[in-house]
Amino acid sequence: MSVWSTLQYWQLALLALLFVWSGFVRSGLGFGGAALALPMMLLVVDDPILFLPALGLHLLVFSSLTVATRLAHVDLAYLGRLCVWLAIPVAAGLMGLLSFPPSVLSLLVYLTTLVYGVLYVLGRLFQSRSTTSDVFLLGLGGYVSGMSLTGAPLIVAVAARGMEPAKVRDTLFVLWMILVLVKLATFVAADVDLQWQLALVTLPLSALGHMWGLRLHSRILAGGQGSVHRVIGAALCSVSLIGIWSIAPTVFGLLFD
Repeated sequence: MSVWSTLQYWQLALLALLFVWSGFVRSGLGFGGAALALPMMLLVVDDPILFLPALGLHLLVFSSLTVATRLAHVDLAYLGRLCVWLAIPVAAGLMGLLSFPPSVLSLLVYLTTLVYGVLYVLGRLFQSRSTTSDVFLLGLGGYVSGMSLTGAPLIVAVAARGMEPAKVRDTLFVLWMILVLVKLATFVAADVDLQWQLALVTLPLSALGHMWGLRLHSRILAGGQGSVHRVIGAALCSVSLIGIWSIAPTVFGLLFD
């Protein structure tokens, strides 16, 4: 029996809203479709692999539509360097994704998201000011991206320092597409269910969020980024703490059984 058939109507409605949210933040911030939505989805079904294929497929659709008319804003040279730097940590993260129990993966997602949330609330986003911090953030961001597609804020911190501001968003959209294609190929090779039905059913919901997110992006460009990040940060902290509290006993049971 499918896991979706076991959910109650309110749970399905909540997941529908979260797919709208994923499209909203993806187009509004230029990243975060998975990083800011997956932790909330895990409160409904505690298994990241159920949601990652659908989130990845949505990212491919809407990122390609956004970038198709803005290829001149893609820094291909820097994109190539990012791919080289991220190759090994992303591969390591993919191995963890396929080998860790779902509850352990969920706990790692919640912990990562809690850090993001605290920094958002404090108005102190990740920043890189040296080559050493570049290597650290890309290594950690690549691993987390390979494991759960939630490492974007770490990678953004490096890219924002290495590219012209006008090219950051569109270059990163192409990078996210490459990372998703690698992840999906790994899923296929490992015979993981890509949840095509879920991806197709929720695609219009993500599209609705995408359209609303474009308005958010305009607001951010107009100078409203700080208040937006604080609200998002408070929500992330709350969700992460609830998730950690709910899943910690299961993880400890696995570790000390």
